[in-house]
Amino acid sequence: MAANAIDQTRRMLSLVTYLRERPGAHVSDVARAFGITEDELISDLDVLPMCGTSFRGGDLLDIDTDGDRIWWHNPDDVAEPLRLAADEATALLVAARAVATLPGLRESDRQALLRATAKLEAAAGEAAGASSRLSVTFESEGGVFADVDRAISERRRLWLRYYSPARDELTEREVDPIRLFAVGHTYMEAWCRLSEARRTFRLDRVAEIKLLDAPAAPPELELRDLSAGLVQPSADDPEVEVEVGPGGRWVAEYYPHDSAEELPDGGLRITIRTPAPASLRRLALRLGRDGRITSPRDLAENARRAAREALAAYDSDDAQRQD
Repeated sequence: MAANAIDQTRRMLSLVTYLRERPGAHVSDVARAFGITEDELISDLDVLPMCGTSFRGGDLLDIDTDGDRIWWHNPDDVAEPLRLAADEATALLVAARAVATLPGLRESDRQALLRATAKLEAAAGEAAGASSRLSVTFESEGGVFADVDRAISERRRLWLRYYSPARDELTEREVDPIRLFAVGHTYMEAWCRLSEARRTFRLDRVAEIKLLDAPAAPPELELRDLSAGLVQPSADDPEVEVEVGPGGRWVAEYYPHDSAEELPDGGLRITIRTPAPASLRRLALRLGRDGRITSPRDLAENARRAAREALAAYDSDDAQRQD
């Protein structure tokens, strides 16, 4: 997501200077200074040691933390002037131009990025010419992203027509947006006025969106920790048992599960906890002959019925084409 990526990049660049000047800084103080949670800060610190002053390695940042304090071990190396090779300058210019075209980017950020790009072009010399022959295009939810971003910054309510795959229907609702984030796809976390609860909406499932004049007033909520992924099953969630053949073993890699028991044919019996068991019907249809839901019984029958209906519709279409 454009805004989060830019915010995180800006924050991590600032962290370099901040920590270099404050050896032994407390994690809680740094998190408070940057307006983030301690978990988010630790996540940034896990990434920074993999960064250096060039793309060639051998000059990685040396950061250490015991969970309470943070130490910076190589401030002299980081203080050296930045020198970019031609391939590094080309990569930066191509990335900067691509990000500047994203529709969800705030105009102030876009202008700042364009000014930085112009300075980099002047410093890069001939490399700037090579970069102009390359381009990158991002897939984006465009207008939906921009409307949500604006609603968050202006604290305004949104009206949505939203597709719910679990119920296979479009619903209309008003929501108070809380934040945008990306976990594979781009999502909005919001307080839903229809269900009177916190809900997560995938932006590519928003069929229509309107910015309302009513102020957004979500209740004070603790932000969810997404470090373990978007779907974090609870011990109270219903269990669904899925049996897959060898061609369906990928399910155990992509779906959080309680257990995966080996079967004689090389398949697996997988136990998945989910607050919305009906959402796994789509998984059963996707698996086809490579797997099936075995329990609960009503969900298993529902999935078989959906498969039969899909096959009947396919046979009907095929017969009409032959006529």
